[in-house]
Amino acid sequence: MIKPLLIEIGVEELPAIPLLKELNNIEKKYADILEKNSLLCEFEFYYTPRRLVLWHREFKTKQDDSSEEFFGAPLEVAYKDGNPTPAALGFAKKCGVDIEEIGSVQKNAKEVLYYKKELKGKPSVELLNEIINEWIKSLDFGKSMRWGSLHESFIRPIRWVNVLFGDELVDAELFGVKAKKETFVHRISNFNSVALSGAKDYFETLKKGGVTLFPELRRESILNDFAMLEKENNITIEIDKDLLDEVVAIAEHPRAILGSFDEAFLELPPEVIITSMKEHQRYFPVFKDAKLVNRFVVVSNALTDDFSKVIEGNERVLRPRLADALFFYNNDLKKGLSTEGLEKVVFMKGLGTVADKIERDRKIADALFDMYKPHDATKEMLNRAIDLAKADLMSDMVYEFTELQGLMGYYYAKKSGESDEVAIAIKEQYLPDGEESLLPSTVMSAIVAMSLKLDTLLGLFSVNQIPTGSRDPFALRRAVNGLIRITKEHNLEFDIVGTLKHLSKEYAEFDISKLEAFFLERLRQYFKVNPSIIEAVLLSGERELLKIGKKIEALENMVGSEGFSESFSTFKRVANITKDIDMSGKFSIDAKLFEQSAEETLFARYNEVSSAKYTSYEEELDALLGLKPELDKFFDDVMVNAEDEAIRSNRKALVASIYKSILNIADIKEVSV
Repeated sequence: MIKPLLIEIGVEELPAIPLLKELNNIEKKYADILEKNSLLCEFEFYYTPRRLVLWHREFKTKQDDSSEEFFGAPLEVAYKDGNPTPAALGFAKKCGVDIEEIGSVQKNAKEVLYYKKELKGKPSVELLNEIINEWIKSLDFGKSMRWGSLHESFIRPIRWVNVLFGDELVDAELFGVKAKKETFVHRISNFNSVALSGAKDYFETLKKGGVTLFPELRRESILNDFAMLEKENNITIEIDKDLLDEVVAIAEHPRAILGSFDEAFLELPPEVIITSMKEHQRYFPVFKDAKLVNRFVVVSNALTDDFSKVIEGNERVLRPRLADALFFYNNDLKKGLSTEGLEKVVFMKGLGTVADKIERDRKIADALFDMYKPHDATKEMLNRAIDLAKADLMSDMVYEFTELQGLMGYYYAKKSGESDEVAIAIKEQYLPDGEESLLPSTVMSAIVAMSLKLDTLLGLFSVNQIPTGSRDPFALRRAVNGLIRITKEHNLEFDIVGTLKHLSKEYAEFDISKLEAFFLERLRQYFKVNPSIIEAVLLSGERELLKIGKKIEALENMVGSEGFSESFSTFKRVANITKDIDMSGKFSIDAKLFEQSAEETLFARYNEVSSAKYTSYEEELDALLGLKPELDKFFDDVMVNAEDEAIRSNRKALVASIYKSILNIADIKEVSV
């Protein structure tokens, strides 16, 4: 038999960000608990800032009956002279029955002790209280709190519990709160609890009480309001997905409304206004003709037809925020962009101050400038950008809004007369700062960004601050990903081993191979291809980032091409023949020692292929794999392991030369096809 089941946990307002971080785990944790209790079935999970809700349209009234089988010792061990041994008695005790109830069965060609226990399914109502408690206490929202005289804690105090199985109230208790056949609607609609007749009555009660239970409907309502405001006011609302998720989580009856602020505040850089509105007030910025205007959109939770007071209140709250920002901005402009004071700011224990970091960044930047010789900059411009890159850390604005570091340096540099190249390099120094992030727009900006990342990597490895497991507090993995993306974007050669060894001279001595391994591990994660292809390229010994990428692309295309599997078997045989040969040496092949025409043909074709010029690794690899017919003929007609040592060595040298040419691109025998 089945019934609908509603579980509602009422709480004081849930903070949105912790809830959203745990959101993907909430349903899985509940499903796991149901499965453990043999009650797994379809369900839906909903949330508002004041409730967590589980809804089963159909839930079993009892567990299914089941059985459990027990197998024991062989009969010759279990009984001696017809009497049960301790082994048999122990088995009966384990099964919870007398020895007389124990039977036997044939298993693995032996007669062994056997007992089958029939398990009657328990009524669901007897299990629900434990299931609910286990589920709620499994949720991890980060920080939690205690209230009243309780020793247990949760993210926010539990204020009501509502568990309805059909029309019946389930006897449940959570954090000292007993379940009642009632719920709470929107506070403006009714501050008191509202009685329920049953589970199906619940949804209509919330709707009438001004609560939109379903998150997707709240999201849809907000977006519809946005579209209407845009059309009516000829504006564009910038929709930040994370901010939208947040306002969906904090409103039970969302309504998007349009407010404004003093036009004088538009003197501030747009990012300052946007950050102030988003971070502190959860407002959405408004644009017209691609320019920020003195309007904002707030998502209200009020249950009213007149939002004038709501708009007025939000405008009043925003005004001092922007006034503070304008004060910081003007004060910073008066002081100018300066690094004074950075010598007192510690960068990292063992790595000195931020001023010390700037000196290391400059040395790395100089080395990279000499490597890449950018046409869009001079070394003086580069050094100026490095000198000022961290200057905005001393500004009032960045002290207030740390996420604006670099960006405020750009605005202050522009205002103080620095060149566009220097200002842009300051602005782009932290790029890329995420998987979908923009990249530095110029080679000079790229060098500045690379220098900062390389100093962080070399510095932290030199003081043994190496990421372990999933922990990466200093975002070193992101730094390597950034270097890979930057070099690819600007076509900058970067030899992992050679460059790191050269730059590491400025740091305390450490095992550079660990940093190399760290780079390679990030490469394995960066390229979304068959992992064996990446491994084959890395086993070739290639350590230059651009070439690694191009070789991986070439090999991936070849592996995916028609006929590769047939070629693969031939070249795997080539690899096996050469497995005990030192491939680092130069091979000498004497054509005078050839005894078969297949040797001569293969040698001639190989010379032709190896001496040709290629425009890509894919073209070269295609030509080398094109030696398959000559190799097959060679293996058919020629005994590689000839008795004559000179002939045998000559033939192996020919085969090894071919594989060495392929190995220059990848060790293809490692590819899984």
